[in-house]
Amino acid sequence: MKKVFWENPYQTQLNTKVTAVDDNRVLLDETIAFSFCGGQESDAGQIGGFPILDSEIVDTLIYYTLPADHTLKAGDPVYLEIDWKRRYKLMRLHFAAELILEIVTHKLNLEKIGAHISEEKSRIDFFHSQNISSHFPEILAEYNQIIERDLPIKKGYTDEATQRRYWEIEGFSKVSCGGTHVKSTAEVGLVNLKRVNIGGGKERIEIKLQEPDRANPPQNP
Repeated sequence: MKKVFWENPYQTQLNTKVTAVDDNRVLLDETIAFSFCGGQESDAGQIGGFPILDSEIVDTLIYYTLPADHTLKAGDPVYLEIDWKRRYKLMRLHFAAELILEIVTHKLNLEKIGAHISEEKSRIDFFHSQNISSHFPEILAEYNQIIERDLPIKKGYTDEATQRRYWEIEGFSKVSCGGTHVKSTAEVGLVNLKRVNIGGGKERIEIKLQEPDRANPPQNP
């Protein structure tokens, strides 16, 4: 299965082919629909006019769950479309979380214990016995500088056979990650941080975009 969302995360439409059907689960030859991985939620979309209800990664394949009354068969050509506004928010919030995580790791040397990226916000959880919001000014100062410099975000394989991926900002960090990413840091935009005490010596940082809805987000740049 070719994952076009890695080659071009801005592509929202694709003509592809059904390669296998197992009841209401289908496998495609190529796909642009990301499936939940690394804390990033799945894309919403349609395959052949049927809504994607769920998806699952099995080895290097993605199986999509459609309504039980779908009519697709192996070999059928299909048109795949994803919800672009949702994808673009997920890409921006994903990378905002990646940047905050790297800054916190470099400055405070904290251990990440969880993360989640939704359409409305992202969050990162750490082991930390103190109020992490006391560090927000210095975290945001470095974050804002990276955003304002509009640095290119490189992506690629660390191991193509196992489809292990990475992102890199030269001179800042190189991180293993199989999510979808924007082209440069300026696209991510500025964020607001919120501290949540989740108990047990654990702290959560919630991240929201200051500009969640952009009138004309770039497609297929």
